[in-house]
Amino acid sequence: MTTTKDRAHRAWRNAERIKQLSDNLIKIGPWGIGLDGVLAWVPAANTIYSVGAGGLLIYEAIKAGAGSWTLARMAAYLVLNSAMTDFPIVGWAMDTLFRGHLMAANALQKDIEARFGPAEVAVDAASWRPVRRSVP
Repeated sequence: MTTTKDRAHRAWRNAERIKQLSDNLIKIGPWGIGLDGVLAWVPAANTIYSVGAGGLLIYEAIKAGAGSWTLARMAAYLVLNSAMTDFPIVGWAMDTLFRGHLMAANALQKDIEARFGPAEVAVDAASWRPVRRSVP
């Protein structure tokens, strides 16, 4: 039987996967780029990916019982992230640098941690497999 805490921590892990795929596949110091940044230069593909990944984050937030303020912040980040693609060249460049999925995923993760504590399993982005970590 899945508890509310288990479902929330599953949402935390799924948000981690989405932010890694969208904005952190390649890390360069404090910066990262992922599928969202690369696809920013492919008009239809970026919109499909950005809306799909954003929709999945919102779905996870609703299933995890995230607060209305968290949902509103997430929606704002995701709408801004998707809206930039409407402006050729400048918008695409801004979308490459703006890490909306990462910011939305972080908002969801903080909401979950505030209510249920940290997730007991982190995600290793390189292998996409759960990795045990110690919980403080």
